[in-house]
Amino acid sequence: MTDFPLEQEHKGFAITHEAYEHEGEALTQAAHSGDLAAADAVAEQIEGSPEADEEPREQAPARAAKDDRKHWYVIHTYSGYENKVKANLERRIHSMNMQDKIFRVLVPMEDEVEFKDGKRKITPKKVFPGYVLVEMDMDDQSWYVVRNTSGVTGFVGSPGAGEKPVPLQDKEVKTILKQMGIETPKLKIDFKKGDRVKVTSGPFFDFTGIVDEIAPEKEKVRALISIFGRETPVELEFYQIEKV
Repeated sequence: MTDFPLEQEHKGFAITHEAYEHEGEALTQAAHSGDLAAADAVAEQIEGSPEADEEPREQAPARAAKDDRKHWYVIHTYSGYENKVKANLERRIHSMNMQDKIFRVLVPMEDEVEFKDGKRKITPKKVFPGYVLVEMDMDDQSWYVVRNTSGVTGFVGSPGAGEKPVPLQDKEVKTILKQMGIETPKLKIDFKKGDRVKVTSGPFFDFTGIVDEIAPEKEKVRALISIFGRETPVELEFYQIEKV
């Protein structure tokens, strides 16, 4: 005798095991008796039964699993060619339909503030010259696409020849991404405590003094300037001084 599952779908209807056996016996008896009208009546009764009208029970959707395929890797390139390598790789990803394997390509950058000619200037600087970050699902195919991109000299962290590279740790990635936009621009300070500086603007224009204290968070410096033969502490903006 054939075994049937507890519930099975037949022409869009859900039929329980008990109902299936009971209705099957009724149909068989009616057919063997030669009473076609009785068989049709039984069939109509089955199709109109509550079990037949009941919609198949939908299963709750499975909880989305964490995508642990994605990892960040570091590739090495020639210094000064990072953005070109990024563009080359992104073109290959698109032309070779690798969007489901290689997700993001980044050149780590941060803004650096410097003061030149009395003006505050923000300049983007590469955090790791000669390196590019790639978020990818590492397998033979994705490795080949990245490794054979023009300008790429290799992966960083490969244990040995022919072996897959080691991905960056999560905390390393978070630190790098934070440097790329969340933190305030990094100040470039050309002087330190004890250096002699010249005042380039303001009421103390053309005076010289010695740096006594630096306050990067305020972008100010305290300098000891000789006024009437006495060293006087004066607070100045970074853009108001230059090293001599």
